[in-house]
Amino acid sequence: MDSSLGICEEECLATVRGQELRAGQKEPRLLSLIERSGEFILRVLATPDAVVSRPVPQLSIPINDHFEIVREAEEALLINFSVDSCVRVRIKGQKSPELLLDLQDDERTQTFLAQVKSAQQQVESKQRKPKAMEPLAPAALRGPVPIPPQRANKTANSVGSGVNAPKSTSALPQNLNNVQSLASDFGFEENFNHALKVEEKKNHQNRLVAPREPPPVPPLPPRKASYTPSNPLPPPPIPKERAVSLQAKDNSFIASTKPDSFRSGFDSTDRPSSWCDSPTTNTMRQAMFTSQAGQREYLIKHRLGKKENEYVDIETFKFFTGTWNVNGQSPDSSLEPWLRCDTDPPDLYALGFQELDLSTEAFFYMDSSKEQLWVEAVERSLHPKAKYKRLRIIRLVGMMLVVFVKKTLKNHIKEVAAEHVGTGIMGKMGNKGGVAVRFVFHNTSFCIVNSHLAAHVEDFERRNQDYKDICARMTFHLLDHPPLSIVKHDVVVWLGDLNYRLFMYDAAEVKQHIVKNELKKLQEVDQLNIQRQTKRAFTDFMEGEINFIPTYKYDPKTDRWDSSGKCRVPAWCDRILWRGNNVKQLKYRSHMELQTSDHKPVSSLFSVGVKVVNEERHKKVFEEIVRAMDRMENDFLPSVSLSRREFSFESVKFRQLQRVRFMITNDGQVPCHFGFIPKLNDSQYCKPWLRAEPSDGFLEPNETLEIYLDVYVSKDSVTLLNSGEDSIEDILVLHLDRGKDYFITISGNYLPSCFGTSLETLCRMKKPIREIPITKLIDLERSKVSFLMVDGASTEDVPLKIPKEVWILVNHLFTKSCDQEDLFQTPGLQEELQNIIDCLDTSIPDSIAGCNHSVAEALLIFLEALPEPVVCYELYQRCLDCSHDSRLCKQLISQLPRAHRNVFRYLMAFLKELLKHSHNNNLTASLIATLFASLLIRPPPNLMGRQTPHDRQKAIDFILGFLMAGDEE
Repeated sequence: MDSSLGICEEECLATVRGQELRAGQKEPRLLSLIERSGEFILRVLATPDAVVSRPVPQLSIPINDHFEIVREAEEALLINFSVDSCVRVRIKGQKSPELLLDLQDDERTQTFLAQVKSAQQQVESKQRKPKAMEPLAPAALRGPVPIPPQRANKTANSVGSGVNAPKSTSALPQNLNNVQSLASDFGFEENFNHALKVEEKKNHQNRLVAPREPPPVPPLPPRKASYTPSNPLPPPPIPKERAVSLQAKDNSFIASTKPDSFRSGFDSTDRPSSWCDSPTTNTMRQAMFTSQAGQREYLIKHRLGKKENEYVDIETFKFFTGTWNVNGQSPDSSLEPWLRCDTDPPDLYALGFQELDLSTEAFFYMDSSKEQLWVEAVERSLHPKAKYKRLRIIRLVGMMLVVFVKKTLKNHIKEVAAEHVGTGIMGKMGNKGGVAVRFVFHNTSFCIVNSHLAAHVEDFERRNQDYKDICARMTFHLLDHPPLSIVKHDVVVWLGDLNYRLFMYDAAEVKQHIVKNELKKLQEVDQLNIQRQTKRAFTDFMEGEINFIPTYKYDPKTDRWDSSGKCRVPAWCDRILWRGNNVKQLKYRSHMELQTSDHKPVSSLFSVGVKVVNEERHKKVFEEIVRAMDRMENDFLPSVSLSRREFSFESVKFRQLQRVRFMITNDGQVPCHFGFIPKLNDSQYCKPWLRAEPSDGFLEPNETLEIYLDVYVSKDSVTLLNSGEDSIEDILVLHLDRGKDYFITISGNYLPSCFGTSLETLCRMKKPIREIPITKLIDLERSKVSFLMVDGASTEDVPLKIPKEVWILVNHLFTKSCDQEDLFQTPGLQEELQNIIDCLDTSIPDSIAGCNHSVAEALLIFLEALPEPVVCYELYQRCLDCSHDSRLCKQLISQLPRAHRNVFRYLMAFLKELLKHSHNNNLTASLIATLFASLLIRPPPNLMGRQTPHDRQKAIDFILGFLMAGDEE
């Protein structure tokens, strides 16, 4: 065909730039969605910079029934630097190689992916034309339409959902030895010009900082008369005109967000982006429900989900689940005694490993040579009476989860996704945490979780906290669905080294009970059983009867109990639990034959009832719903009533969640869709410290739903509240499709915190921040004049050399924690963390109540919440450029504003002292540099999404240079 003719017939609907991952390298690509004679093509071009002058097609992929575009789970990193802003997609097509691409996570990409999805839907609709006079029934779908896509950031799951990011002494301690001598030499020049210059930019920059997105708050209590969808449905396609208009916004900057740490059910270090970046941004309001047809389709799917029981049948399948902590060992024997222990082959395998690799490479760089060894060992040992295909694999440091399914069933599985959560210090260390895979099998949704929780006999509360953390933060992102938490699945299987021990501390006594087969007595003091009974963890999960002896701890390569000097008490650390209907446990056992590790593998065989759609009955139900809606649609308008419209939140504090609820009732005659929408000229429906859950949904006539309003001040909103530039005041607009708007008033008072206050301002405060009148605090933060908050301040008074809060935290760690095992590697306890924050905000304590790990994490949270990092934004690039030269590094630090310079030198002296005790605290210079570089050297907001791994390494090298320098430095 003549090329010019071909070009004339083509219409380019959308384009987006990206990078193709090939052999570990990234190569620039330009993706174009082409319409040609009614057919759609995805064209991938090389050398995109030359496209304008001379198009060079590299690959043309027809969009047909062989075409597939899938969102990939993010690479699990030890340290979540929250700087990547890419959506990773895998593209498969007819007669074309499989492509893996990184696309910028912005509005243009969201629109492009939505256009591709719309093209797929058009192709599918052409392939199944309805008979004359017969309604076109959608494919059988199992759930109602839930909350539409809620995040415009981390995923490409929403149609047209590009969202703009919201915006007591001054002396050093006498007992600090070399730290003291270094601090006593600090210079305190009179000239504040440079400090003020940097400070003047701070609040403006802080408004631009893209909030790092932690997961949503933990699962809410069951709602009366509500329905939790297990298979959310995609949003309607974007109209072509709307998509084109969205592409015109390509040049606008869209701040990206990433998940950050969230520790317990009542705490998170950052506001979930779904608090504001929910389905009701201006962009999405125009993209969603743009016609009555779109609203009608959503309502039909919603009602189909409600009537699911009328068109599904239950069929049983066998699931084999297993867990094994392999203690960093390589496979040294066949796994058949574990994986082939049943006569009949299972339909699905889900296998979790812990401590797969204990090497430094695995811990820091996620590289592991042992992953493939164990996967191959598993594949060799699967049941020989069936052929299996690997469905998904995910690994975070030493935790790995791999799922296999019978080849004959593979086509009945869809919507596969994998995610990970690290629960180490500040939620960034991946040595503990969880990995998970979710999928839909026929019409039943499944979630398999593999976790490795906190160790040590006495740390059962940390294990509970890890469990809540994983529940709160584990969120799955599919291309055309809203985020899904663990509990939003029909069946959940949770396995792993949960590390719960026995409340019986004499190893000899425990072994005696085992010899006598008195396992019931031991299970009465089993920590996991007690935590479940007291509803502190795994409350909704079930576990089968344990008839096998404890699986931990053995001498490796033997069946002998631990004979080391520590002589660990035997315990059932390795467990498998489940929740959901139509699940029956057939077997629960350990496998003593395998002696590779100090743990024994465990397995559970389940018989699971899966919902399978009966197409004929589904069509009948669909037609009944359509007829009923036809009768009602033109006669009634939607209407709702709210139980409350005014809410007041008193004494709001940093990192303390407050929650209230109200009821919304459909008092009309027709089903209705509601959603919170942005006010005029706003991009979000609420301020960053506020969240409504759910932020939209469907209601049947007379149905009532609970809506929760959460106020949570994170590091992203604390600075503006501290400075008085924001307040706990907002108005929410609850919009009813085809109906009116309802206004909800939010008010309250905020208690300022030293967390999120600038170093300069803190140096000028000699009283706790809560004792300073709010008007003076606001003046101090705004004017930056050098006056002191002390009664009868005289001209001799000078600012503190470093903030008293930094000195209190560091002094505690220096005097009490240098030999603390796993310092800065083990997370603190949330209750203690909150008490520490309150203590620093309200007093100048002589000592801090709380364990060393909590104090260490409080220091890290303080540094992360600073509106301007210790190494100021304007010196960030110079910091990277001089990281190779220690002389230049020291020169740069000397140019920091006084408070920043003093804090940096003080911290380096303290961290060097910690390294002298590394034989006890297990710290290394690399570990400390990696952690503190992400806090002390942060990229400016405009570079947040552009920081490369090479940039991160330069920041680490910068810190390493100071840690490795001699004391005289």
